[in-house]
Amino acid sequence: MMTTWTRWNTQIHDFLFSTQSVFLLAFRLWVAWVFFKSGLIKLQSWDVTVELFSYEYAVPLLPSLIAALMATSIELLLPPLLALGLMSRTVAFILFLFNIIAAISYPDMSAAGLKDHQLWGLVLLWVFLQGAGLFSLDKLIVHSSRLRK
Repeated sequence: MMTTWTRWNTQIHDFLFSTQSVFLLAFRLWVAWVFFKSGLIKLQSWDVTVELFSYEYAVPLLPSLIAALMATSIELLLPPLLALGLMSRTVAFILFLFNIIAAISYPDMSAAGLKDHQLWGLVLLWVFLQGAGLFSLDKLIVHSSRLRK
């Protein structure tokens, strides 16, 4: 009887873990696209971006040009890593902090905009805490390193 229970429990665990991995993949792709698209918009309208960072966004401690360069770089370089599931926890943590700074730096954000930032923050926090899941380069690297041993 105990072996049947143990087997059933293992099957449930495996199913939930693989389901979570599907959600993690979907959420990683979604949040990566949101941030990457924002970086593309900043890059395509660079003069407007610099002006927004000069007069609209209140980024603390940084000159507006440096803040604009950093924000655009973060939004263009890190989302592909998140989408691929490479260095997922580190990338999710950096984007989580970046998301907080972005929300704080724009004092006139609408309630809907704030809810978007909160949702992105929760997704990034989930990836940070859980890792990228089965469908990621992180998992592939760990699996291949175990095979070599």
